[in-house]
Amino acid sequence: MSHRYLHIISLDVPYPADYGGVMDIFYKICSLHNAGIRIYLHCFSNGRPPQDELDQYCEEVFYYKRKNFFQALPFNIPFMVASRNNDALLNNLQKDNHPILLEGIQCSYLLHCNALPNRRFYLRLHNTEYLYYQKLAELEQNIFKKWYYQNECRLLKKYEQSISHKAPLFALSKSDMAVYKKRFGIFTIHFIPAFTPWEKLNPAEGKGKYCLYHGNLSINENEQAVLWLLNNVFCKTNIPFIVAGKRPSDKLEAAIEKFANCTLIENPTNKEMQELVEQAQVNVLPSFNNTGVKLKLLNALYNGRHCLVNKASIEGAELEQTCTIAQEPEKFLAATIQLFGKEFSKEDLAVRQQALALWYNNERNAAQLISLIDFGVEKL
Repeated sequence: MSHRYLHIISLDVPYPADYGGVMDIFYKICSLHNAGIRIYLHCFSNGRPPQDELDQYCEEVFYYKRKNFFQALPFNIPFMVASRNNDALLNNLQKDNHPILLEGIQCSYLLHCNALPNRRFYLRLHNTEYLYYQKLAELEQNIFKKWYYQNECRLLKKYEQSISHKAPLFALSKSDMAVYKKRFGIFTIHFIPAFTPWEKLNPAEGKGKYCLYHGNLSINENEQAVLWLLNNVFCKTNIPFIVAGKRPSDKLEAAIEKFANCTLIENPTNKEMQELVEQAQVNVLPSFNNTGVKLKLLNALYNGRHCLVNKASIEGAELEQTCTIAQEPEKFLAATIQLFGKEFSKEDLAVRQQALALWYNNERNAAQLISLIDFGVEKL
């Protein structure tokens, strides 16, 4: 008999799995545990507390506090990486020789500095980070945040180029794979779709009475998506539109208040958010960023009725058949009106079921991930 052990270094405490970055991590941990992998979990935190829930899936869980802006100086590497440089993490990893899965470029400092030269590292890409920060910089109005995003983008482009040759890569989307192959010359890269909490489709019967955009509204990309919808779609129709999410700005609140058919639901609970997704007639989810995979879209596909997106929302996620895609404002408006009056049919459900079952299966994706990791199994 033998056991397979794995260190997982997480960019944040992955429970509760209440935003996209940790959802993939948490449900990956659950799936690997169910497959018999014994996990040592290392969590960086910038405010999220330790969670007993993680203990049932892991042999041991370690917590490390991220460095602040001044502790991470000088910035010759991205702040997201420098703030997760931690001596206690290195000491804990040196106690054995198990493989290490780095969850995100954020957690790759030890790989960058070759601290464990004979160790088996694997890197999960959550985004093409420099492109993500480039888009954040383009959309940002605050001059200090804009400078930070621009500087992080500049550092990330060099950093991702250098780090990508040092370990096998597991990408969330095929578009991220294409970038790494074309721009960085990387070919040891595998497509492993996002791990999710959803196992079967559960769209509500009947028709909903509103369109919904949901997401973390404090992220400028999401705020811009809402403003685009307000100014190009819902200002030209009386269809009820609900915007739901965390920490909306005063600017966004004021913009929504201008329209009688638009409503803001600020900081809904997870239960309230799920009910909104399930009861909507159309989940409208355009994006201005085509890296990674939008887990809020997967939520809407598993639990909601119609989904209306633009090309950036689904690029590389193998979800084209499951959504209505519109790019120009007038076509997005026309699609919104058309879907608002259309029943979600058994045929729609069947197409969605086939596409999601092909790629988003936690058990199968865990088996693929396990097959790509050299565990150096220890015999008992």
